[in-house]
Amino acid sequence: MTTFSLRLIALLLSPAVFAHPQQSPQTTSAMPPAPAVSPQSSQTTPATPPTPAVSPEAMQDLGTRVATRINTIRQQDPRAQHATWGISVVDLATGASLYAENADKLLQPASNTKLFTTATTLALVGADYKFSTTIEAAGPPDSSGRVSGDLILVGRGDPNLSGRILPYAKKTERVTQHARMLDELVDQVAAAGVRVIDGDIVGDDSYFVYERYGEGWAQDDLMWDYGAPVSALTVNDNVVFASLKPADRVGQRALLTLDPYTSYYTVRNLVTTTARGIARNIGVLREPGSLELTFWGTIPLGDAGDDEALAIEEPATANAQLLRTLLQQRGILVRGKARAVHSQSWQYPPPLPHQPFVVPPASSLSRIVLAQHHSAPLLEDLVVINKVSQNLHVEMMLRLLGKLKGVSGSLSGGLDVESKFLTERVQIDAAEFSLYDGSGLSRSDLATPHAFTQLLQYAYGQPWATEFRSTLPIAAEDGSLSTRFKGTFAADHLEAKTGQLGEVNSLSGYAITKGGHNIAFSILINHHTLGNTKAKQMIDDIVNAVLEED
Repeated sequence: MTTFSLRLIALLLSPAVFAHPQQSPQTTSAMPPAPAVSPQSSQTTPATPPTPAVSPEAMQDLGTRVATRINTIRQQDPRAQHATWGISVVDLATGASLYAENADKLLQPASNTKLFTTATTLALVGADYKFSTTIEAAGPPDSSGRVSGDLILVGRGDPNLSGRILPYAKKTERVTQHARMLDELVDQVAAAGVRVIDGDIVGDDSYFVYERYGEGWAQDDLMWDYGAPVSALTVNDNVVFASLKPADRVGQRALLTLDPYTSYYTVRNLVTTTARGIARNIGVLREPGSLELTFWGTIPLGDAGDDEALAIEEPATANAQLLRTLLQQRGILVRGKARAVHSQSWQYPPPLPHQPFVVPPASSLSRIVLAQHHSAPLLEDLVVINKVSQNLHVEMMLRLLGKLKGVSGSLSGGLDVESKFLTERVQIDAAEFSLYDGSGLSRSDLATPHAFTQLLQYAYGQPWATEFRSTLPIAAEDGSLSTRFKGTFAADHLEAKTGQLGEVNSLSGYAITKGGHNIAFSILINHHTLGNTKAKQMIDDIVNAVLEED
């Protein structure tokens, strides 16, 4: 947790949208209808049919029927009665509220938070933006191939220096050469004639301020891939893949491999091989800040094996070490060590309350580029972010917003840009969101269901509407919705962002009703004991009820 993280609470003194908080399900909103929005050109029109007109009487009747269906669904499990529900459903043609229940209440949104970050990034940075990663030196190699100083790997926020295959198609696919982008950069260095490096191998992630974690992230998150540390120099999603397989005989240690960071961690492998028919039981432990991994437990003969994606502790250092190894494998002599260069928060004046970090422009360094990699267009990563709910990547997008459109590539810098976009352009009331990160992993994030439907309405009418909708999981087809809504009407008529975190589940997105109406919706459940499976099923049943009743 950083001392100077900006809390994204709006500072504007605009009046609250909801003048009269709702105490029970309502078929109309307490707010005035938002202005109608529609796609702005045939080139960017979402692939949905025109929305038929709906009379106020028909909408009132629809709301009543939907409320009855929702109550019936929740009455099936007593645990649902003790949860906090927030629901907002709006008609995209008119902006009118079709159903609202606690739509003005601040709730934890979990990964629905990514909708705020990805929409802001798409609008302000653009779908075609590309990242650049370079290997640099103070000067070219001499006639004998010698670089007299350091070799610097400079990261500028590219989230896909990995084996991930782009563009995303239905599911995440990777090639097994997880550090292939670094391999390609090393090939360029060798082709430039470098044979000896007298200095160090430096991992430079100073493009972003050195803030690895978001405020409100739990300690338990930080060991796993979904809690990987944020860095402008990211390789393989800042995770190491650990693979455990049984040995040939009972009683022997299991076979453990790590890839691509084979020597970054000190490893204790205490997993033993047991007889067939005994259930696999494996534990993994890494204390916060530790560089020691411990695996313990049992794995039976014939078992297919256990694979884990574990976060690395300090990406710039780990990637400098990895680069040094790859250079040596090419026969390049490296005399120095691997180390990192950061842009530390303490190098700059502490920010004032509710203000972002201000980082002065860096002085330009006279260095030559020995190798360079340009990323795929930014849109391809926004698709990955929303389809599979990639936390690290969206946190990098938040810092990119601060770097390109704000005062610093910091957490607070990005949140400041995002806050202004949401309040000034989308015109979401300042009191309807309070964000501490870009992913929703923070337990401190809050937003109202209405804030999400207002964002979705706004995005629906923008030139980038088609691109934004293309990032969302499609019901029963791909991403985090690939196994949901199968065999229901929603399967061909819904695209939405999922979210889950502890006792929180959420779903927000677009859909077409049986009557042909285009809607935006947001459903947030907090403080429940339903479990993820039951909570998701109830959300899905409620969405189908809305679509079927029209």
